[in-house]
Amino acid sequence: MPSTQPLTTIPTRSPFVLSADDEYQAWRRTKLAATGLPDMVKIDTLGELSSAERKRLLLTCEHRNFVPFQVRGALDDIEEQLRAFGRRIGLLEIDQNLCAEDSGVTAITVKETATDNIYIPYTNRPLGWHTDGYYNATDHQIRAWLLLCAQPASEGGESELFDHEVAYIRIRDENPEWIKALMASDAFTIPSNTEHGEEIRPDHSGPVFSLSPQDGSLHMRYSARQRNVIWKDDPLTRDAAAFLLDLFKYGDDHIFRYRLQAGEGVISNNILHRRDGFRDDPTIGAKRLVYRARYFQRLPKAEET
Repeated sequence: MPSTQPLTTIPTRSPFVLSADDEYQAWRRTKLAATGLPDMVKIDTLGELSSAERKRLLLTCEHRNFVPFQVRGALDDIEEQLRAFGRRIGLLEIDQNLCAEDSGVTAITVKETATDNIYIPYTNRPLGWHTDGYYNATDHQIRAWLLLCAQPASEGGESELFDHEVAYIRIRDENPEWIKALMASDAFTIPSNTEHGEEIRPDHSGPVFSLSPQDGSLHMRYSARQRNVIWKDDPLTRDAAAFLLDLFKYGDDHIFRYRLQAGEGVISNNILHRRDGFRDDPTIGAKRLVYRARYFQRLPKAEET
């Protein structure tokens, strides 16, 4: 397992430190050289991941921050299998979020959520660009997630995936001062959430980009939903936020589009992602059902497991 001992300071020669330009340029070249959707990893049994399968998954995530996979075997007791799968690749700290089952695994499908608010993931509406848990407190950030499709919709429901490290590159190349603005502790604020007359989450401010105190890796928290985010009212922050929206609008050759089929999934270090709207047809058994597990730790490196 990876060490949980925090770094005392972020290394000054990290590629994510603006003054370390040589390190940044070398890292940038390597990062952008990886093109195309990563190869899908074939898995025989979800809950009994082999050492070779685990290594392929983690090596790809180490370089690309996400990897698609396909389960060949039967998917029985998916929630427990998915938890076992997460443990096998080194993910232990599961997020028991508001709409999760007791297992911590969430069934994402069109359904009532017994909450006061309408949460877009549980409708058939499009889901905009975001990272998971962007509304969480600083000490409970989501750093990894798993998705597994049990049943695709009759039509639509395609996802788009964008490595947040590439988004960082695009912003830094355009204006390094924007990176400073987005790393401010009050770059944006998520308004409070109230359920059944009780505040379950206060207003929470935080950075868009931050460096993990555990390993110095880059973390991003973001939502493109304008009604859900209050951006800091200064020119640099506003311009950086507008640049991101334009990036999503006009596209990038590192944004990948994919429609998960039954038995397929994605593992990610909480990269940026979105989802198209979709249409279910329960009369033919085509009701979209995707299982999700979210974690407070990043995927470990292959040699750490």
